[in-house]
Amino acid sequence: MEGSASCRYQLLDLPWEDVLVPHVLCFLPMHHLVILQRVSKQFQALIHVYLANCRSFDLSQVGPCIPKQAFCNMLRDNKVLQNLTLQNCSEWVTDKELLPVIGQNHHLQHIDMNGCDRLSRQSLVAVSLSCAHLKHLSLAHCEWVDSLSLRSLADHCVGLESVNLTACRQLKDEAVCYLARKCLKLKSLSVAVNANISDVSVEEVAKNCPQMEHLDLTGCLRVRNESIRTVVEYCTKLQSLKVNHCHNITETTLGLLRKRGVEIDVEPPLQRALVLLQDVVGFAPFINLQI
Repeated sequence: MEGSASCRYQLLDLPWEDVLVPHVLCFLPMHHLVILQRVSKQFQALIHVYLANCRSFDLSQVGPCIPKQAFCNMLRDNKVLQNLTLQNCSEWVTDKELLPVIGQNHHLQHIDMNGCDRLSRQSLVAVSLSCAHLKHLSLAHCEWVDSLSLRSLADHCVGLESVNLTACRQLKDEAVCYLARKCLKLKSLSVAVNANISDVSVEEVAKNCPQMEHLDLTGCLRVRNESIRTVVEYCTKLQSLKVNHCHNITETTLGLLRKRGVEIDVEPPLQRALVLLQDVVGFAPFINLQI
C-alpha cells in the first residue's frame, strides 16, 4: 500500500507539451484558463506554454474582465495564432495592445474586432500588412474604419471570404467598390446600417464577387430594385439576403430570389398581412395558406 501511494501522479507530472497542452488544455474555455493560471506558479507556467502555442484565442466570454496587461502577457510569445476574437474587449483594447500581437502573427485567418471602438485605422493597416492569409474579418461597429484603411486591406488581403462592415459609417461607395474589385473570393459581406451605401456598391459587389452567398444590406436606404436585379443576375450562389428597412426594394424583385430558394429576412406582403390579421382579430386559419 505504501508503495502504491508513493507512485501517485499529480496533474502537472504529466508531460506538458505532449499531453496537457494538446489533449487537456485545448478543451478548456478561456475563462477557465485565466482562473487556472492563478492557482500556482507551476500552473501559470503551464498556461504560458499553452498560450504560446495555441492557434485560437477567444476573449468574447472574458473580455470585460481581463486586464489589458494580462492580454499582452498571455500572447507575448505566440507567433502561431490563426483565430483571434476580441469581441467584448471594447473597454480596454487599443492599438498599443493589439499591434504587437498582429505584428508577430502572420498566419491569422480569422479576426473579430466587433465593437472595438478604441482602435484606430492603424490597427487595420497593420492587419493588412501582416496577415496575407486572412479570410474572415469582422469590423462591425468600428466607426474608425475609413476608406484608406479599407483600401489597404483590399490591396493586401485578396483572399478574404467574409467581411463584416456593419455600421462602419465613414465608408462610402468608393471604398466598398474597391474592396469588391480586389477581393474576388468574397462569400459573405455586410454593409448594413450605412446610409452612404447605394446601388453603386451593390452592383459592383454582384458583378465582381460571383461566389457571394450571404449579403447584408439592412438599413441601406439608398439601395433600390435596380441593384438587386443585378444581384439576381450575377450572384447565382446566393443563399441569404438581408434587406430589412430598405424601403426602395419591392417584392417584385425579391420574388425572383425567393423562387431560387434564397432566404430573405422580410416576409412577402401578403404573408405580412395575414400575420397582422392574426394579431388584430386572433384569426389564424389563413396563415397556413401556401403563398
